[in-house]
Amino acid sequence: MISAFVFGIISSLHCIGMCGPIAIMLPVSRENRIEKSVQIVAYHLGRITSYSILGMVFGLFGKGLYLAGIQQQLSIVVGIMMILFVLIPQNKLGQINFLMPLYKLLNKLKKALGNQFKKKGFLSLYLIGFFNGFLPCGMVYVALFAALATQDVVLAGLYMALFGLGTVPLMSLMIYVKDLISESFRSKILKVYPFVIAIIGMLFIMRGLGLDIPFVSPHNLQLFIQPEADC
Repeated sequence: MISAFVFGIISSLHCIGMCGPIAIMLPVSRENRIEKSVQIVAYHLGRITSYSILGMVFGLFGKGLYLAGIQQQLSIVVGIMMILFVLIPQNKLGQINFLMPLYKLLNKLKKALGNQFKKKGFLSLYLIGFFNGFLPCGMVYVALFAALATQDVVLAGLYMALFGLGTVPLMSLMIYVKDLISESFRSKILKVYPFVIAIIGMLFIMRGLGLDIPFVSPHNLQLFIQPEADC
């Protein structure tokens, strides 16, 4: 659980590039500092809520995978998909038949998110964060597959909540000092993003292959067999 919070802090560097524009455009108060702080908290609570929901779903899925014994195969498939996501141009992804429903759902999500920017109030800020949490993000995907490994619905939800909590400090700081973070800086971060996703994808594949590399690719038997307790 500590690693979830730490990973959230590290991932927030990526959030500056991807979610930075959303954070900068938040309809928060400019006159009342206390009200602004509460509005920012509402936004973060929305994100943490969606992360927790996703975590619980993956925790339930992970429990089923544990019983079926196919975690390794899934790890390889996920790694390949992440690498393909980097290699295939974004405008081509939406043209793939089996991905079209996903892209339609994503467009509806973006529309719902955009509608909330036209409003002001704590509920709108909460909903902006809530919808923001469901937008595609490589770092969230990695955290979700770590949550999947807990094989427990509650623990997976808690894992993702702590991950979201780890992203709060830097994301909040960005809202307050948004004028100091240039567009060129965010664009540089986005250029590094595909390489990070590709590396993570390769790590998922190595993990699934069971190459007996400590902490990176444990032997396949070590993933499933636990030693019996001494009587």
